[in-house]
Amino acid sequence: MDRAAIEAIKERLDIVDIVRRYVELKPVSGRWMGLCPFHNEKTASFSVNGEEGFFYCFGCQASGDIFDFYSHINGVEFKDALEQLAAEAGVELTPGKVDPQAAKRSSERKIFMDMHEHAAKYFSRMLKLPEGREARKYIEGRGMDTSVIESFGLGCSTDDWQGLEKYLVSKGYTAEQGVKAGLLSQNAKGRTYDRFRARLIFPITNLSGRVIAFGGRIITNGEPKYLNSSDTPIYKKGEHLYGLSTARNSIARTKRALLTEGYMDVISLHQFGYTNSCGVLGTALTPDQVKRLSGFCSKIDLVFDGDAAGLKAALRSTEMILTQGVSCGVVVLPDGEDVDSILQSRGAEGFQVFLDKARDGLEFSLETLQKGYSPREVMDWAQGFLKRMTSASLRAFYLPKVASGLGVAEAELRSVFSGALNAPVPQQQNTVQRDQPRAATPVGAQVKDDKYFLRYAVKHPEYVVELSERGVAQVLTSHWGKTLWSKIAAHSGQDIIPLLDDSEKRFYAGCRMEEALSGEDLEDEWRHVCRVIARRRYDMGRKKLTDALRRAQAQGDTERVNAYLKVLNDSVWRDDEQH
Repeated sequence: MDRAAIEAIKERLDIVDIVRRYVELKPVSGRWMGLCPFHNEKTASFSVNGEEGFFYCFGCQASGDIFDFYSHINGVEFKDALEQLAAEAGVELTPGKVDPQAAKRSSERKIFMDMHEHAAKYFSRMLKLPEGREARKYIEGRGMDTSVIESFGLGCSTDDWQGLEKYLVSKGYTAEQGVKAGLLSQNAKGRTYDRFRARLIFPITNLSGRVIAFGGRIITNGEPKYLNSSDTPIYKKGEHLYGLSTARNSIARTKRALLTEGYMDVISLHQFGYTNSCGVLGTALTPDQVKRLSGFCSKIDLVFDGDAAGLKAALRSTEMILTQGVSCGVVVLPDGEDVDSILQSRGAEGFQVFLDKARDGLEFSLETLQKGYSPREVMDWAQGFLKRMTSASLRAFYLPKVASGLGVAEAELRSVFSGALNAPVPQQQNTVQRDQPRAATPVGAQVKDDKYFLRYAVKHPEYVVELSERGVAQVLTSHWGKTLWSKIAAHSGQDIIPLLDDSEKRFYAGCRMEEALSGEDLEDEWRHVCRVIARRRYDMGRKKLTDALRRAQAQGDTERVNAYLKVLNDSVWRDDEQH
């Protein structure tokens, strides 16, 4: 962990400004409050402490610093959040290992990002010029509103083989860079030309809203009907989802996403009010896409075409989503219909009828398999489905459901699939985890007792040194409490949040959000804390002596017995002296 870079980023970026990009915040009693983006709520319980640089939700206990928020809201890992925020703050990261090509790759990525921004402006301008007449006619025929066209940044390319190339060269870029960026193509003779020609252009953005690729639909005669950017240093189609940067706020608020296949379907859904919609990008759904989407929601509803190909894609996608531990529904459309056609002909109310009848993902899968697949194929699917579960608890959850859906006894299914069920669970990374393992949420009386002392230390860090001197570490009884105290004692007065696991962050942020004591109330509480520590140490000391006395008695050691009895008789607790 690059501590220096983390501190520099926090100095340059205000967590309130970052959170405001996703949450509407209002000032309340020195804090900023808003509706939590991580769970569905009607009353604001999400609080941001701009002065200390952390957030906390009183409803779901989501908490952490600017990196935790950015990671969670964007569904990315800490490393990606660090790199993206560092780039925004202008902070140079210190590489763990010296890579002579790292600087070159970073510079190249920046060039390609800038080139895509220029290309997006070029395509957008073409749509407004006479050259974009056919594209505008096509858009009008598809019933697109001006607002949604602007929101998704639609544009068009002409049938000029070098139109974009000339524009990029005029901006100081080379044709070779255009080819590497995926904006131009090159034939066997080395001639370069525009990749997208005579097409309606759909910009593809990353979660930060920056254009990283394009999709193009032919608007005259020609093939292929849809052409997408190939993989480049800034774009991997299996990692991104079309429209997610636009939909993420709505998805995070509703905790539900509509996932469809085509560009037009996504745009139509947004136009008709389904702003939690996004789409796969010309490929089968991937684990990376599910992982990214699940960072915003707990349920994904698939809305694919009603033909055989659409049902087959829905089956594959359902399996992918369920094995990742995300709830899934399947909206079954009539054969020959798609999302756009239903919305345009029946409106939002007509589409809602199908959405309300969404099938449970597992039920849909088992029914589809039993209708169109052989018994061997059904059982092979079931075995693979259970084997690919990302945790043993998910396997335990789905095993009886699969058995019931197939009409077989759970014990029999468990016996048949014993090899698959005993296979190691695929390792998953937590998207908001730092460099330490995730700790279990603390429970039990010991932790509750420890939290009394730890809460005081967190709320009043000026007392940490004296708490240490009075021996608070000796009276903590849980591993969780001792671990958190060691971090507090070692880093008092510093930014401690990057060192905490999720459970510790929830406790720390919750304590800091509480109103601190002052004046006589603070003095009275401090005296009480001191008495409790002293009494706890006294009781623990007497217990050790009593245990030692019992051992001496059992061994018949009279001399030690008398010595322990004398110490026990002399050590009488006097509350008035423990101040």
